[in-house]
Amino acid sequence: MAISGLMANFSIFNEGETLKIKIYFERQVFIVYLSEVITIDLFYAKLREILRLDTNQVHVFLGQPTTPGAPCPGEDKTVYRRGARRWVHKKKYFISGHCFQPKRLNKRTICALCEDTIWGLGHAGFRCMDCGMCVHKKCHKYVAEKCCSRTFVVGEENNGGGGISQHKVPSLKSATSIRGDENLLPSSEHQKIERTISNTNGIPDPNLLEVGGTVGNGGDLPVQWSMGLDDFELLTVIGRGSYAKVVQAEHRRTGQIYAIKIIKKTVCIDEETASRLFYVIEFIPGGDLMFHMQRQHKLPEEHARFYSAEVILALHFLHTRGIIYRDLKLDNVLLDAEGHVKLTDFGMCKENIGPNDLTSTFCGTPNYIAPEILRGEDYGYGYSVDFWALGVLMFEMMVGRSPFQAPIEEYQEYSEDFLFQVILERQIRIPRNLSVRAANVLKGFLNKDQNERLGCKPDLEEGLNDIKTNAFFRYSIDWELLVERRITPPYNPNINGDRDLQRFDTSFTNEDPALTPDEPEVIARIDQSEFDGFEYVNPLIFNKEDSV
Repeated sequence: MAISGLMANFSIFNEGETLKIKIYFERQVFIVYLSEVITIDLFYAKLREILRLDTNQVHVFLGQPTTPGAPCPGEDKTVYRRGARRWVHKKKYFISGHCFQPKRLNKRTICALCEDTIWGLGHAGFRCMDCGMCVHKKCHKYVAEKCCSRTFVVGEENNGGGGISQHKVPSLKSATSIRGDENLLPSSEHQKIERTISNTNGIPDPNLLEVGGTVGNGGDLPVQWSMGLDDFELLTVIGRGSYAKVVQAEHRRTGQIYAIKIIKKTVCIDEETASRLFYVIEFIPGGDLMFHMQRQHKLPEEHARFYSAEVILALHFLHTRGIIYRDLKLDNVLLDAEGHVKLTDFGMCKENIGPNDLTSTFCGTPNYIAPEILRGEDYGYGYSVDFWALGVLMFEMMVGRSPFQAPIEEYQEYSEDFLFQVILERQIRIPRNLSVRAANVLKGFLNKDQNERLGCKPDLEEGLNDIKTNAFFRYSIDWELLVERRITPPYNPNINGDRDLQRFDTSFTNEDPALTPDEPEVIARIDQSEFDGFEYVNPLIFNKEDSV
């Protein structure tokens, strides 16, 4: 007899008249003793009861293999890979007796703590291996309720997982049983977006749209919101990066202009795919600072002061919410129709970072990478890397070149490794034509010691105040007016409608926005379940009027 399940292995031993079956399931061991002969059907039912499995998760094949290791008669080995996931060793997080592991949830699941929907690409949720509690990654640290299906062992708390755990038989509860009466939405079909929006009391809000289902306690809405690529007309390519391109698009029903960022799935998972992910985002018509710098070569100090001040407010907004941006550069600073700054491209962000927390992932754009990132994992880094990148950005705006631009005689050996060596070791030379205040603020942000860097204080408000009182900003920026957008930007793009693309590089806008055809044989090999739950609608961008 062969039995297959989700990561389940079985060892059967005869001990006198007792049959002992050892079951390995989800890295736990269960032992079943049978003192009497039972039918396969009864054993099958007992097995499902012990492991809390659905009927389609255990397969039983009767008969004896012809040779050891051969399949049983009628055994179909394809079931072992059906719906499989690439397994990697996942770190465990022990909080209040819970053993949380990162989990990509296939269903729309409600966070048991903040009561918001868990969604996103990657392991956006944490699930307790014992009681099944599901919470956001950002929420798991604050879980106070003790695990109901596990004996808590002293020394296990915190993220290390060094203690010894005493597992009980798992009780796989969903967020529904934890919260009481919330509905879990099924995973959406291809190109269909589903989202439940309710207030924190579970009372339906008639002003909020729920997509393709019910709101709150089950009241139906007449509006069905189904959205896909066919709902947009691709107009013009307006940007391209190392792994994605951005296309201006028009929503066919409303005529509203958006930007769609198109990413190949090869950058999201480690296997070859020919399909794409689409982000429909706000279209910012003023172009980016890179385009304006290419035309102006360098900016007056007054212009650089305004743009950097607005960037500082944007970074402070992210930092106070536990986010390191990690990808500040000219390309990612956009200008809206009035000339105010907006940051874009949050793919490099690190979440759930406190003022004293450190991370160690090596990432970023080479010219903007901070020394503490290059020093490696033994050091770690925090919000300081964003202020280093801001210093590089301000230098480029006021000087017209990178602070790490190599002399002509060194161009032959100018490589990425050489660039990193320059960032770590060489002194940054500030041009003499800059004012004393501009030179001082650049020296403050480009200090190689992150503990001495301008703005880098354990208290975020204290760090922001240090920047505000710096002579470069103190006498020229009214920060309260800046927050309220009441300071007139130094440059007005003078946008002539949503289709005005004069502030975008013609090397992009002359491209054909059509997508290259996919290879059917490659698509057939893709496990599309890797991207289940990817769909999401921001109600601040799309509203009811957009769906009619």
